[in-house]
Amino acid sequence: MSGTGEFGRLLTGHRVTAGMTQEDLAATAGVSLRALGDMERGRTRGPQRRTVQALAAALGLDGPQTAALERAAQAGRPRGVRQVPPQSQAPQSQAPGPGGPFTAPAKPSREAPAPRPEAAPDQAPPVGPAPLADPAVPGALALPRDLADFTAREQALADLAALTADRHPAHPRVVLISGQPGLGKTAFALHAAHALAPAFPDGQLSLDLGGMGAAPLPAREALGQVLRALGVADGAVPAGTEERAGLFRALVRDRRLVLVLDNAADESQVRPLLPGAGPAVTIVTSRYALPGLEAVHRLRLDVLSPAEAAALLARIAGPERVEAAPDAAAELARLCGYLPLALRIAGQRLVARPQQPVAQLARQLAAEENRLDLLETGDLAVRPAFELSYRRLPAESRLVLRRCALTAGQDFTAAVLAHYAGLSAARTELVLEQLVDAGLVQPATPERYRLHDLVRLYAGERLAADEPAGAVAAARTEAGSRLLREAAAHGLRFDPDRTAAVGAVGAGPADGGSVPLTEAARWLEEEHPEWLAALHRAQREGRHREVIDTAEAMHWFSDRLLSWDLWGEVFQLSVDAARACGDRPAEAAHVNYLAWTYITCLHRYQRGIELAGEGLELARAIGDHEQQGWALTYLGSGLRHLQRYREASESYQRAADAFAEVDNRAAMIGRLVTLRGAATCLRHLGRAEEAVDLRRRALAGALELVERWSSPLMHLLAAMTAHELGQDRAALKRWPAAEKAYRQALVHYEAIGRPDSMTKALTELGTALIEQGRADEAREILTEALTDLSADGRPGRAVAP
Repeated sequence: MSGTGEFGRLLTGHRVTAGMTQEDLAATAGVSLRALGDMERGRTRGPQRRTVQALAAALGLDGPQTAALERAAQAGRPRGVRQVPPQSQAPQSQAPGPGGPFTAPAKPSREAPAPRPEAAPDQAPPVGPAPLADPAVPGALALPRDLADFTAREQALADLAALTADRHPAHPRVVLISGQPGLGKTAFALHAAHALAPAFPDGQLSLDLGGMGAAPLPAREALGQVLRALGVADGAVPAGTEERAGLFRALVRDRRLVLVLDNAADESQVRPLLPGAGPAVTIVTSRYALPGLEAVHRLRLDVLSPAEAAALLARIAGPERVEAAPDAAAELARLCGYLPLALRIAGQRLVARPQQPVAQLARQLAAEENRLDLLETGDLAVRPAFELSYRRLPAESRLVLRRCALTAGQDFTAAVLAHYAGLSAARTELVLEQLVDAGLVQPATPERYRLHDLVRLYAGERLAADEPAGAVAAARTEAGSRLLREAAAHGLRFDPDRTAAVGAVGAGPADGGSVPLTEAARWLEEEHPEWLAALHRAQREGRHREVIDTAEAMHWFSDRLLSWDLWGEVFQLSVDAARACGDRPAEAAHVNYLAWTYITCLHRYQRGIELAGEGLELARAIGDHEQQGWALTYLGSGLRHLQRYREASESYQRAADAFAEVDNRAAMIGRLVTLRGAATCLRHLGRAEEAVDLRRRALAGALELVERWSSPLMHLLAAMTAHELGQDRAALKRWPAAEKAYRQALVHYEAIGRPDSMTKALTELGTALIEQGRADEAREILTEALTDLSADGRPGRAVAP
């Protein structure tokens, strides 16, 4: 074995002593079998240090044994002479492996010939054996430094660590990190690569693919850089992309290395750079989702949590500064949208201004028109990060992104955005999906989308800069009119006289009863930021008739959502619009709606009483008996809530007399509401027997309406009346009769989707059962009530007297 060299002799001796075959040692150390054979035969006398360490670890050598093996390897490394393999050897690219046939002197001497220039794409690769450089050229594609103040992302890092834990994976590990600009994708990838370094001793490389630049790095050039970093000499780099990709895959097949491919442009740029097999880990970052990239683990980063954002600010600007003003720091994080890039800029601004209070910077950022200007310090800026993505979008996608700034809600549907964009809903949805892939729009739910707050500000800037003000105003007005027509059409689905009312409002996209009531209610609830903003805009622009018609169409729907204080806005706008138009009948009706809002929704009873009195005078002046009846009903309700029961009873009686003069469904409902209110007053006056008789009359009338028009409104009226009958009977301690009434109420509540107000009925039913000694049944009922309350804690919905 004298000809094998000192390193080969020592290596063979240790392997035999350990009872390992060459196959065993190669597999354990992560080197190729051929490379190990070359070392033991003396063809490779001075492998690199990381290869020696891997072999020593696999053999279980102690410190002195490892040091002796390293000295032998170091002695076997030639100095100053560029080594070229003998012509008789097979091409070395067929036997990749760390420390194997790609091992060469650390650097050529100054007398060595200059490397051959890279072959042009149409040139043939060099003939004969490939001269090779070091397998890890110092500094070539080395990882940039890790951020000492890197914060959060613990779960994502843990997921990545778990994925890379297998030393012999069945498939190559490729992780794609995508998301909107400013999320810190690059910082995360580099931090992860540094953390993984001890487990991947064959190297960690990072390459910027320039995906957001005017000319992203072609795959062929990227492969050339990676091959050189892996130790392939210039003259040995093949000419074509496919040949380079093949050599790359062969080189990394047996290497434990981490490759970060940052800022990828598209799938075609990345695919040639992915390994075909082996233990290597590839981390790809991109603003794009790259949906066509096959067999990759997708890791989509999101903004930080408020606590994580505050922690990042503290690590950058100093914990004592943030801890001294926790509320200001929380507001600063919110204004940054919890976006890591914006938070880093804000933190660096504080570092550069040690005397500036955190609250002052938060106050400055609160002005939306200045926020993106302030989120810039040195070479860090938010606006250019968005600009890079925006400029790469097709014209139609840029238009849709700009028009997103016109939406009023935190999120929106493609159908709503289509009104602003002037496109079909289907086309708008397609473009939104493309914007999701580009990282500029996020999916909120399967049907809704959202923009990050800072992206929305940027979209608004582009809207003002790229489109004429007149065109934007026209788009906003047209979208608002369409939204109000749609809102009115949905609202009319709840009007007991909607057939007659439809003609007054005009046809809308959801008109004619084609949309189910549940769908109409869902649309009105989910899209209320949009139609409410459109209502305000219509009032500002003098489109008063649209305001009146929309509010009129929705006043029956308002009974379903008593917890919404926005009805005060809606009906104040309609009152103002009616006055601006000089429409006295509309003014009387909408003043009454506003009185209802103050009494039932806002619980401001005195103001409600004043408005009801105003509505009564208006209705009397024009001889409108129906509106007189509603004004007196709301007056009675306000007085009842103030415990002025005798005055309230008198008002309810006068309301019933007024409704008797009118023959329509609304008046029929009004008469029942007055009966309910009067019965409640009787109970509070200690006349529960009379209350029961009056309430039974009201319940009979409500059940008749359910039979004639089985609508949610009629079921709701029957449910509330039966519920109140149970309360009347409970006041008389007639518990079995009270139980019967409560259960009847629950049947009607169930018919309209178990609204929240049934929770109280369940609770009172439980009390009635306890009073009858049925504790087990009561426990079951009260548990159900508690479950319903936990599911949705909003106040109940009801047709209030």
